[in-house]
Amino acid sequence: MAEIQAFRGFRYDLARVGQLGDVVAPPYDVIDASLQEALYDRSPHNVVRLILNKELPSDSEHDNRYTRSAQSLRDWLRDGFLAQDSARSLYVYQQEFEVEGKRYTRKGFMARVRLEKFGEGRIYPHEETMSGPKADRLKLFHATNMNLSQIFGLFPDEAGEVQSRLDAAVARSLPLEATDHLGVVSRLWPIADQHVAADVARLLAPKPVFIADGHHRYETALRYLEERTQAGEVTGPDAPANFVLMMLVSMHDPGLVILPTHRLISGIGPISAGEARTILGPHFELELVGTGPEAAKETWERIEMDGSQDLLGFGTVSDGAWLTGRFRSPDLMTQLAKEHSDAWRSLGVAVLQRVVLDRLLPGARMKEPKCQYVHLLKEVTDAVAGRACEMAVLVPPATMTHVEEIAGNLEKMPPKSTYFYPKLLSGLVLHSLKAH
Repeated sequence: MAEIQAFRGFRYDLARVGQLGDVVAPPYDVIDASLQEALYDRSPHNVVRLILNKELPSDSEHDNRYTRSAQSLRDWLRDGFLAQDSARSLYVYQQEFEVEGKRYTRKGFMARVRLEKFGEGRIYPHEETMSGPKADRLKLFHATNMNLSQIFGLFPDEAGEVQSRLDAAVARSLPLEATDHLGVVSRLWPIADQHVAADVARLLAPKPVFIADGHHRYETALRYLEERTQAGEVTGPDAPANFVLMMLVSMHDPGLVILPTHRLISGIGPISAGEARTILGPHFELELVGTGPEAAKETWERIEMDGSQDLLGFGTVSDGAWLTGRFRSPDLMTQLAKEHSDAWRSLGVAVLQRVVLDRLLPGARMKEPKCQYVHLLKEVTDAVAGRACEMAVLVPPATMTHVEEIAGNLEKMPPKSTYFYPKLLSGLVLHSLKAH
C-alpha cells in the first residue's frame, strides 16, 4: 500500500520575504547559469540558494555549494524567514498554464509518502537514473537534512474521488499564489483538517504511485534512509527519514499534460529527403508532406490525429522537406530490443532510438548521430530555419497508459520518453528529515 501522511511543513514567512513568486524556483535540473543568476537577483532568500547554490573558484571540502546551502537554511530558520507550520497539513497545489494556445489547470496535493524500495511495494519508477545527479543530491541531503523539492507522483483515480475531497476542502479559501518565469501560475492551500487528511490517506492506500519526475531524488532519499538507519538515527516507523516529500496528481486529471520530446539530430552531415527515403525506406512507409514550416505543422497534425506510436515525422534541413514515416518492421524491434516487452518496443521513442539512431543513420553515414531535445513545434521549426541541426524528428508523446503498463511491469522507459509540463516549483513547502 502507498502510505501518505500530513506533516508539519516548513514554509516562507511572506511578511518577512515578500511575494511568494520572489522566493520560489524551478527544480534544480532545469536551472541554467542565466536563470540561476536571475533567481539570485530576485531575492536574497530565493530557494535557489538552497537547491542549487553557486559554485565558486575558492570552493573547498569545508566551504562549497552544499555547505553554503546548509548555512543559508540555518540562517533563514533562525531569523524566521522559514518557519514550521503549527499543524500537520496536506498542501493542495494547482498550476495554471498554457501549451500550444490551450489553457490547462493541473491539480494535486503535497504530502509525505513512506519510502519503499522499487519492486518491494506500490511505488514504481519509469525512468533510468544516473550516478552523478544522485551523488550531487546526496551531498545536499547530508548538508541540509531536508527535502527541498518534491517528487512528482501519479496515482490512478478515474472517479476523481481524491481531488473532489480536496476541492471541497479549499473551496472557500484564498490560495497563496506565485507566477514563474514561464508564466505558469502556482496556487497553494494548506489543509490542516485531519478528517480530510485521513480520508485522502484512506483513498490512496490501495493505489499504486508512479514517479513522473524526481527519480534521482527518490533514490537519493532511499540511500539517505539506509545511511541514517545504519547510524542508528531512525528511531521508529514515523521517523521523518522514512518519508519523502511528494506531489501527488491523479493520472486522470484533465490538466496532466505529457509533452512530446522531439529530436534535433546533428553529426551525420547534410541529408536530403531523397537520401532519407533511401536510408529509412526499408523499414518505414514514407510520404512526402511538403516543405517549410507549414509542412512541419501539417506533419505534426497528422501524427496527433493518427494517435499511434508508429508514425514519426522526419524533417531534412538541407532541402526543408518533411515526411511522415510509419514503422513497418516490428520484427526488427523484437530483434534489436529482445530484452524488453512488446509495450516498450512499440513506443515511438524506442523505435526512433533503436532503429533510426542506433542502426540506420550510423550504418548509412558511418557517423554517430547527436541529439538535442525540444518539446514544442516552434522550437523544431526555429532550429530547422536556423540550420541548427541536420535532421529533425517529430515524435508522438508517450501516454499515461504507456507509463502505467511499462512501469507497472518493472521496466524503465527509454530516455526522454516523457516530459510532464510544467515542472513543479521548489520552495512552496519543505519537509525536514529530522524530528522537530
